[in-house]
Amino acid sequence: MSGHSKWATIKRQKAVTDAKKSASFTKLAKNISVAARNGKDPNMNSALRVAIEKAREGNMPKDNIERAVLKGAGELPGVTYEEITYEGYAPGGVAVMIECVTDNTNRTVQNLRAIFSDHGGALGSAGSVKFLFDYTGVIRVPFEDQKKSIEDIELLAIDAGASDIRAEEEGMTILVSKEQLPTCVSALQKEGVTIVESGVEWVAKTLTAVEESARESFEACIAEVEEHDDVNRVFTAAA
Repeated sequence: MSGHSKWATIKRQKAVTDAKKSASFTKLAKNISVAARNGKDPNMNSALRVAIEKAREGNMPKDNIERAVLKGAGELPGVTYEEITYEGYAPGGVAVMIECVTDNTNRTVQNLRAIFSDHGGALGSAGSVKFLFDYTGVIRVPFEDQKKSIEDIELLAIDAGASDIRAEEEGMTILVSKEQLPTCVSALQKEGVTIVESGVEWVAKTLTAVEESARESFEACIAEVEEHDDVNRVFTAAA
């Protein structure tokens, strides 16, 4: 659904090397600062609370987190970040949605256009592929270390508003409306269900098989986009 393998992406993120930590901290700090514009109290600002939780999971130092919050709240000098989503086609004709947080949109779009072009893809205009995705709530539940059976978890999710449940190699992916996402997450956690990730994502309505001849270029293109400092999240329609 999102990315060539979202479960694989989760593993890569958890195994980030020390050499990449500084770049990771930069992205995490951007997200915190953007969220803090709507209030610096995480108890009153759910987006900030999530951003801080992700920063802690990434072992970001407490001082860095606090500075990012204060910058976003306007209490410390710093650059102003903008959230923007770009669209395009990766090699193999696969639709891609790219969420960015940047202080210079001209730089970001030029860099992304160059990455796509170098690998045989193309960055598109606004609306060029968005219609191929739904912006919806997603909950990922691993199969391992669950106290309840898969069937029971599925029933709990459905009762909590899930619109679709997809069994994948390493776990189940639960789709739920943006509005019902917090309720569904809370209901599952209350019953002791382990959740590896939850949030609102661009989910492809139809998946596209990547031909073997384009696979290497596709993987290289997406990997380079994901590593760009201004890129927050990448979602593709790759099968």
